[in-house]
Formats: sequence, structure tokens, C-alpha cells
Amino acid sequence: MPPVTVPAATAPIRVPALAWLAVAFAVAVVYLVLQENGAVLASYAEYVHEFTHDGRHALGVPCH
Repeated sequence: MPPVTVPAATAPIRVPALAWLAVAFAVAVVYLVLQENGAVLASYAEYVHEFTHDGRHALGVPCH
């Protein structure tokens, strides 16, 4: 039998805080454009809907 070698421990990948902020912002924008119909932003739902209306249809997302 050949000897078993254990791979060296790998260093963790360090992700900058700005990258996490960019991901959080992108997730919020995707949510607002594709999903928000008043569940979270009830008082601003009509404004958000009208602002993202054409973008939703361009992306193929039904909003009616």
C-alpha cells in the first residue's frame, strides 16, 4: 500500500467587508425589483411598483 498523505491545511478565504456590503446591496435591489409588492414596504409599495414596473416586465417577471 502506498503511504497516505494528508493535505496541508488551507488558509481561509478572506472576503473584504466592502464586498459583503456590495452583496447585501445587490440582494436588496434584486428583491425590490423582482419581489416587492407591498409585503415589506407597504406604505411605499405603489411607488416601488411603478418605479420597477417596466424592468419587471423586461425581465419576464409577472407583477399583476
